[in-house]
Amino acid sequence: MRDVMRWKNAAVLALAVLAVGCSSNSKKELPPAELPDIQEEVQLEKQWSRSIGDGQGELYNQLAPAVDGERLYAASADGEVVAMDRLTGDKTWEVDLELPVSGGVGAGYGLVLVGTLKGEVIALDATSGEERWRARVTSEVLSAPATNGDVVVVQTQDDRLIALDASTGSQRWIFENSPAVLTLRGTSSPVLTNRLAIAGLSSGKVIALDTQRGIPVWEQRVAVPKGRSELERVVDIDGNLLLSGGTLYVVTYQGQVAALDVDSGRPQWTRDASSYVGLAQGFGNVYVTQAGGSVESIDERSNSSLWNNEALARRQLSAPEVFSSYVAVGDFEGYLHLLSQVDGHFVGREKIDGDGVRVRPLVVGDWIYAYGNSGKLVALTIR
Repeated sequence: MRDVMRWKNAAVLALAVLAVGCSSNSKKELPPAELPDIQEEVQLEKQWSRSIGDGQGELYNQLAPAVDGERLYAASADGEVVAMDRLTGDKTWEVDLELPVSGGVGAGYGLVLVGTLKGEVIALDATSGEERWRARVTSEVLSAPATNGDVVVVQTQDDRLIALDASTGSQRWIFENSPAVLTLRGTSSPVLTNRLAIAGLSSGKVIALDTQRGIPVWEQRVAVPKGRSELERVVDIDGNLLLSGGTLYVVTYQGQVAALDVDSGRPQWTRDASSYVGLAQGFGNVYVTQAGGSVESIDERSNSSLWNNEALARRQLSAPEVFSSYVAVGDFEGYLHLLSQVDGHFVGREKIDGDGVRVRPLVVGDWIYAYGNSGKLVALTIR
């Protein structure tokens, strides 16, 4: 119990780094940038909206919705899990787990997966919402569990990776890891293939494990902790890992963005960056939401910066997502911004939720789904 409390306290302390806009040298915190006036080139049309429980809740949760086929799944911090038709928003089923959900949603292979603050992973039937199984893990789950149909892999706040049988929830293996002294509140979600379970760690490393036995296949350090204080040495990988073909893209807090060969972990290129929410890829570019609030486009072949939009500084941006010819990000006031993939200028803006939009927008074809902090889930298309 002492270890669990130590890591919870560490997470709370480290979150203070984000609150000051990552400016440890500044004596006075700068306010969020005012929204710039833009000339709308693209208009978003709301197709439907629905309220999902209390949304992200009181804590810094990152409960992103997920799509499997034509169904959209979303969860709230107070335990509400909802399945909807993604085109109409009509509810297929709804379950109240009556538990504090903090990791989710994972969906695929007939399962809907969430994790809780109480250290449980719960698998629901994707068709009916009935509980298939639940399993106890070592500590709170702050990211979506992932499955390849054979195993469910979850990363816990204490940096352990645990594989559960996808049919029964019984433990297959556990990978023990020593987390950093001080960490941000959160973890990235594992990326699963048939052969590998890949995860980013609080130490700034990426590790790939054999899905059957949990044995390391490769390990690669992406960021080296620097600085005299533990706050300065935080290099968590909390943003999503992105697998595209044979390349794995990853970004750390106070470290680097890197492209790694997925089979060997060998770096193809690296570039200085700092992000706690993640990145996106499209049109031959990698898009990173930097911790200070800028959005940067990086050429995925040469790792050179193509553009950097700094107009949303300190607005607590979500991870980016590629939507049509644009890059979409949410902010703390609840706006969804569209930026041109070509040069990063603003092309559109839509207000989603007055309490903010923290989680990455979800894009499926020509539809984009934005999930606000208060629980407002909105489906939009380009008019």
